[in-house]
Amino acid sequence: MEQLLELSYALDTFYFLMSGALVMWMAAGFAMLEAGLVRSKNTAEILTKNIALFAVASIMYMLVGYGIMYPGDAAVSSWWPGLHGILGMTDNETAAVTAGGEGAPYYSKLSDFFFQVVFVATAMSVVSGAIAERMKLWAFLVFAVVMTGFIYPMQGYWKWGGGFLDGLGFNDFAGSGIVHLCGATAALAGVLLLGARKGKYGPNGQIHPIPGANLPLATLGTFILWLGWFGFNGGSELKISNVEEANAVALVFVNTNMAAAGGLVAAALTARMLFGKTDLTMVLNGALAGLVAITAEPLAGSPLLSTIIGAIGGVLVVFSILGLDKLKIDDPVGAISVHGVVGMWGLIAVAWSNAEASLSAQLIGLGTIFAWVFVTSMVTWFIIKMVMGIRVSPEEEYEGVDLGECGVEAYPEFTGNRGSGI
Repeated sequence: MEQLLELSYALDTFYFLMSGALVMWMAAGFAMLEAGLVRSKNTAEILTKNIALFAVASIMYMLVGYGIMYPGDAAVSSWWPGLHGILGMTDNETAAVTAGGEGAPYYSKLSDFFFQVVFVATAMSVVSGAIAERMKLWAFLVFAVVMTGFIYPMQGYWKWGGGFLDGLGFNDFAGSGIVHLCGATAALAGVLLLGARKGKYGPNGQIHPIPGANLPLATLGTFILWLGWFGFNGGSELKISNVEEANAVALVFVNTNMAAAGGLVAAALTARMLFGKTDLTMVLNGALAGLVAITAEPLAGSPLLSTIIGAIGGVLVVFSILGLDKLKIDDPVGAISVHGVVGMWGLIAVAWSNAEASLSAQLIGLGTIFAWVFVTSMVTWFIIKMVMGIRVSPEEEYEGVDLGECGVEAYPEFTGNRGSGI
């Protein structure tokens, strides 16, 4: 019996770690997607942001975030977790544990930390694309410190750490709200303070498209994200070492895949009807929208229902991208629409797919996450703007932030006329 417990412990720990590794690989997906959807003169800077934010998130979540999000019995209240674990994970959190015994964990505590830290990095990655091509690199990284160390962990505690949203019956299986809506809301606050890229909008309401430099790269990024999402949602089942859990993981994988497929097809059809063309960027965002939509509840519904939920997300993302453009909210990669608007839909859809879920609890959770993240992010962005500024100079934006922020170009052979773009 003891050997079976140890084998189960080892298997679940390994599954958790490999799921986390898949989610970490999503960082490459975000980097490729965003690099493909910005202009060539801004590519090196956005790649720098994506790899640097992962490092910042890892350090801040170790020092501060994990202790806030998972305080355990040290929580002060269901609203305020206290400062347990601040300035380093405790010995109890890093210690090895033995399988078996009443209340014993069924996987390594450090595997849990690793799985959680790649989630907070994912939320921060959402912010990167929305503020692309005009934000100062170090202003972004300063915000990443606050976002990953405090803003994200606090709202994460309210559900996944056993806080008041969990007590209300709010459901968010893998983070349509806690991860994706959180990241998109922080991005929205930043975009509102930052303003649009030069030349994006005309004086009479005209919308000037600014095409990305490398759609093959954006497509590769989408495939990577699609693959990584199996770790994102599948790993959130937390274990796989018995028949029931193995079957649950298989259903999560299938539902995740079907939602992405539904979102892609629906976005492609919607774009075709609206534009008379099948816009590749809408197709890519449609797949991601389907993935975001199913993330809140990939276990309760059938593959067919998951396809429908993803398809609705695919339709929503097209209209959301167009609607934000009309409002002059400039999001170069559509992150606010994919992760924010569709993240909201994913939370609401839980009440449809899960008979035990309450629509009122879902709406309370949605509103709480949005309000908390928007207010704290707006304050943080504003302070950063006052202290060091958040926007590059017009000259740097014209020449490309690669040179102004990084001193290196991603495509030096092809950007000799980099200043000629809008």
